Amino acid sequence: MSKLYFKYGAMGSSKSAQALITKFNYEELGMSVWLIKPSTDTRDGADIIRSRIGLECRAQIITPAEDIREAYRAIGRRDVIIADEAQFFSPAQIDQLREIVDDEDIPVLCFGLRTDFLTHFFPGSQRLMELADSLTEIKTICACGSKATVNARIDAQGHIVTEGSQILLGGNDSYVAMCHRCWKKKIREQEAAGY
Repeated sequence: MSKLYFKYGAMGSSKSAQALITKFNYEELGMSVWLIKPSTDTRDGADIIRSRIGLECRAQIITPAEDIREAYRAIGRRDVIIADEAQFFSPAQIDQLREIVDDEDIPVLCFGLRTDFLTHFFPGSQRLMELADSLTEIKTICACGSKATVNARIDAQGHIVTEGSQILLGGNDSYVAMCHRCWKKKIREQEAAGY
């Protein structure tokens, strides 16, 4: 019986690299993969998934209003669906992925962030936490050596940002993975210094 998987981690934890390696592994065994990503993620190009270590592949983009079940039917049966940046899918689209698992009996592997820069769930991630059969944390570390769980948004001067919209696309120039303790400590230090 197939499952819905959510593999989540902080920025820089190799989520996209693992998604692309998983795609390669399925294809090496002669299986067909439907690689998708939300249209919200345009950082590396509308239809490109690129990891920080340089792996990249074209993916089908899914718009916020698109029904993933209909898009799947249009491309024809695949052996597996791999979704990167799944936090940007709507809760309804996560429900659609769940229905594909149940109705088509194929695995769906979703990779993405669990929380935003203020440690709040992304709506898609919250729905995945509620529906997934398998939850796996992809770990990375803070500069202090502890496990990083916070996607700290930083400005051009390296200060932690604590206001703004939930979605701001960026890489190492905009985000740093930190443990919660270091994140709070840096915010307090900034406040004490008048930032």
